[in-house]
Amino acid sequence: MPASENNASETLAERAYNAIADAIVRGELIAGARISEASLGKRFQVGRGPLREALRRLEGRRLVITRPNAGARVVSLSTRDMVELFEIREILETRACQLATERMLDGEIDALEALLDRGPTSARNTAAPDFHAAIVQGSKSNQLIDLLCGELWDLLRIYRVKSALDLGRAEASVQEHREIAQAMRQRDAERAALLMGHHIRKERCNLLRQQGITPLATALELGDRAAAERRARKNAPRAV
Repeated sequence: MPASENNASETLAERAYNAIADAIVRGELIAGARISEASLGKRFQVGRGPLREALRRLEGRRLVITRPNAGARVVSLSTRDMVELFEIREILETRACQLATERMLDGEIDALEALLDRGPTSARNTAAPDFHAAIVQGSKSNQLIDLLCGELWDLLRIYRVKSALDLGRAEASVQEHREIAQAMRQRDAERAALLMGHHIRKERCNLLRQQGITPLATALELGDRAAAERRARKNAPRAV
């Protein structure tokens, strides 16, 4: 294939990938739904070749699951998946925040604070201004950037979009962002990382509440008997 045709094909595949990923993250393509290439091709106005390339990339990002004799489906994440993703996010993003506090220039922190005065960004576009992505980029750690702004980005954005639908939580989240940015401005890396960890845990707890899942049920789902027993003892009525 000539180079010009190849570049055009890649552009179409990229466009299809972004459009389908956006629809999955926003919930427009229902979790667990079977994927029809014909329907997607018609919906997103893309041919079979670029569409299949886009689906391969989506599978690599774990937004699409393909099983033998079952075809491709939109990813459907369990409670366990969600909790584990947030555990990974907390570990990686608190470290990214700590490094960014130490490594970002004053002008970069100015730009970070300016993001808080802007409106909401795209549901999943890493190129759009995003507070969390800016901090990860500010860590200047290639490995953290690849993980948090690449491999795990879309899966985490599924939950961030859901959390943003809760207006009360969204307002609290903005205030938490401001506190993180203030700690970064003061070059207090330890406090900034601590605040980031609290912020991510609050977001996880909010999502669990949205789904009607209690901390005890979460512990049982994860097979964490010790945590489940502690919760049960804490909630047990005391003898008079």
